[in-house]
Amino acid sequence: MKDKETNLGANKISLIVVDDHPLFRQGVVDTLSLEADMRIVAQSAAGDEALELIRAKKPDVAVLDVNLPGMNGQQITHQITREKIPTRVILMTGYDDVEQAIHAALAGAYGYCSKDIQPQNLAQLVREVAGGKFVFAGKLFSRRELDSWLKDSMEGAFRSYSEPGSPYRPLSDREMEVLDCVVRGMSNKEIANLLNISHQTVKNHVTSILRKFGVEDRTQAVVFALKRGWVTLKDVNIRTQE
Repeated sequence: MKDKETNLGANKISLIVVDDHPLFRQGVVDTLSLEADMRIVAQSAAGDEALELIRAKKPDVAVLDVNLPGMNGQQITHQITREKIPTRVILMTGYDDVEQAIHAALAGAYGYCSKDIQPQNLAQLVREVAGGKFVFAGKLFSRRELDSWLKDSMEGAFRSYSEPGSPYRPLSDREMEVLDCVVRGMSNKEIANLLNISHQTVKNHVTSILRKFGVEDRTQAVVFALKRGWVTLKDVNIRTQE
């Protein structure tokens, strides 16, 4: 009887769930634990710990939040791919858009979805990914179909893409430098002096950042970037500047 139970457990999809919001993480764990063909082998709130757990336990599927303390979900996915760990990753985000879906696929994820996904749909997504399928933009793909979707999507996108091992950012390297300065509360003059560029160039970069983010002022831009994990709370000192 014990051997039979062990075999049944071995046939289940093994899962790790990683999210730094305890209530949401527990909700995902509880939802997937109710599925007869799934078992949770670990859970974590931080990226670095999650990667170590994945290395040690090698679950079939890892459900990861994109924005995590330490290593973020994209970076973990990229590292799993580099190390050829067989775990298949599903990335979840509260800020769903096609650009981040593309970046998740480039990093090596098998699936990508919004956190407002229905429980039964998440369970089905896990099954599809465990079975070797790819799920992006609400569509089911084979490897060849995913490559075709990526090619078409990237040709139609106007935003730049950072390296798969880095957080997705729709800004150029210079715009990111300016944004980091804005996050630290620096004025345009201070930014110009630090980066050794003209005051007008700083204004142009700030205008471009606001346009790309679709926001009206610097404070909104900082909040927008913080929520998506493109900048960190470290040394933040937001103040109004002209």
